[in-house]
Amino acid sequence: MQNRYFRGFLSGLIVVVGCMGAVLQAGCAGEKAADAGPIEIVLWEMMDPQERELLLQNITAFEAEHPDVKITAAHFGVEDVRNQFLTAALGGGGPDIIYGPSDQVGPLSAAGTLRPVEELFGAAFFERFHELTRIELNGHLWSVPEQFGNHLVLVYNRALINTPPADTDEMIRMAKASMVDADGDGKIDRYGLVFESKEPFWLAPWIGAFGGWVMNDENEPTLDTPAMASALEFCRELKATHGVIPQDCDYELADTLFREGRAAMIVNGPWSWKGYRDAGIEIGISSIPRMTSTNAWPTPMVSYRGYSISASCDDDKLEVVRAVVEFLTGADVQRQYAEKIGALPSLLELQGSDLIARDPVLAGSMEQVLRGQRMPIVPEMRAVWDAMRPALQNVMNGESAPAAAAKEMQKMATKKIAEMRS
Repeated sequence: MQNRYFRGFLSGLIVVVGCMGAVLQAGCAGEKAADAGPIEIVLWEMMDPQERELLLQNITAFEAEHPDVKITAAHFGVEDVRNQFLTAALGGGGPDIIYGPSDQVGPLSAAGTLRPVEELFGAAFFERFHELTRIELNGHLWSVPEQFGNHLVLVYNRALINTPPADTDEMIRMAKASMVDADGDGKIDRYGLVFESKEPFWLAPWIGAFGGWVMNDENEPTLDTPAMASALEFCRELKATHGVIPQDCDYELADTLFREGRAAMIVNGPWSWKGYRDAGIEIGISSIPRMTSTNAWPTPMVSYRGYSISASCDDDKLEVVRAVVEFLTGADVQRQYAEKIGALPSLLELQGSDLIARDPVLAGSMEQVLRGQRMPIVPEMRAVWDAMRPALQNVMNGESAPAAAAKEMQKMATKKIAEMRS
């Protein structure tokens, strides 16, 4: 998949079955004699295939420079890596390093399964990274950022659309004009707009466009609001009233339609761009269009992805672990991800170079980042996502009115947070 930010994938479970025994033996809880061979470092990740390919290439490069180190990388789905890590780390095992989105550090650090990274790298080390990636929780930093943004943008097929829409009214008009029923059978062969309509991560930009957000500064949910109801209504109208998105549009369908040239526009993130280019789509990147009715920009969640260190990692490995993470978040590696995948670098030195300015895709991505809002990384955010998801799906299915769904979101999020805190 991509990041499919908040959904686990069964494919990760296949990897778990095949490598769990070796990983747990080679993980932080492993007892290794000094003369038993190279130092073994275990890394768990949830990367896309394209990202994982680059990761493995860089691991090979690190091992070539450090023949006394062996790095084992195991792939999981987004939810699987978090859940499996919690289970393994609480038992004193699991990997030395875990890679993932910034929101996972909330529940993982709250469970006591992560080491504060500033204690290992020093505070000055993090001054090299963009301030939006230096997010403290309970007075500590919990991961080293490898890429910045991890955000949604409007991606358009330049063969079908010359200039991106300036506002949502124009987006709808352009989407309708791009739709094609090639054989006249009443079934749409090419859609104007597609996006994951079942996951709240894709709802978040529209909430901001109506002046709302998912949490306040006290980490309390703010879901039962006119802004939420309006955002839900807008998304439902795209399907039910305007008919510009498919009736049952999940990530896989949206991604496939755009990749095959059967959608003019998609709302998606940096993890998807290389796949579209490899499929022969000439893509353009722009901010999600300004909401016509409010004259405000949608605010996709901005975060980062990076490497965290397990609390159960053996102290004897920490110097090697630090070297591995420094290498994998270094300028050379971040430049690779920017040039080959389109991920914004988290290092200020690269953001200040011509790397972004000379690439219209990266420039458009950065423009969107500056219009986004930081994703909360507190553990309560998990309860908010879980409360939003079924209510959103009920609205998109026509089973619930937007205002009633917003009220149900707030009720469920409050209940789940209270259970979490009890």
